[in-house]
Amino acid sequence: MRRADRLFQIIQVLRRTRKPLTADAIAAELETSKRTIYRDIATLIGQRVPIRGEAGMGYILEKGFDLPPLMLTPDEIEAAVLGAQWVAGNADPVLARAAEDLKAKIADTVPERLRPFVLEPASGARPNWRREPDRIDMARTRSQIHEGRKIALRYRDEHGRDSERTIWPIAIGYHEAVRLLAAWCELRKDFRSFRTDRVIDADYLEEKYPERRDVLRAKWRQSMVWGQPKEP
Repeated sequence: MRRADRLFQIIQVLRRTRKPLTADAIAAELETSKRTIYRDIATLIGQRVPIRGEAGMGYILEKGFDLPPLMLTPDEIEAAVLGAQWVAGNADPVLARAAEDLKAKIADTVPERLRPFVLEPASGARPNWRREPDRIDMARTRSQIHEGRKIALRYRDEHGRDSERTIWPIAIGYHEAVRLLAAWCELRKDFRSFRTDRVIDADYLEEKYPERRDVLRAKWRQSMVWGQPKEP
């Protein structure tokens, strides 16, 4: 690996985590020596890259540092294009169009020598033709999640029973054939998962839920440690 490429990779490794990384850990990932990492980090600090830390304690990349958008490696391009292919073939129409736009933007912005990684990728993801149709506005649902606002649902479970409840939407999970909307359910006083193809109707409320979104998501993730979220 060229030294310039290695310096770039060190920054990438550090920006991936908020916890200090030791020279040993960085060297193991980049398959080089610890001494080389010490020398490279000294070079980066000399170039005003805001790396904080010391030998034996680990290093961290401070906030506020960013790289030019064209600094993508072939593997990163391949990963982005593969992900965009999957989204284009498996997500709702709004995200599918966004995925196609993303591939076009990557092709337009990367250097000429890297364009084949976008236009002729070595990896591919096929569309899922067995997908159940969404019966909820996925774009608006994502907006409610980002804004921390409630949704009033009419829902039909797997036994054909209808119910009405107000939920605090947290995340959308894309499975092979269905999508699941994870939420806190005011009716059940617990986290629940709702299949988007079983929604009868949804009313997007202006009311925000009282808990901070990051706190609610943390509680939801913790609940998944003990078992899969229950369906209504």
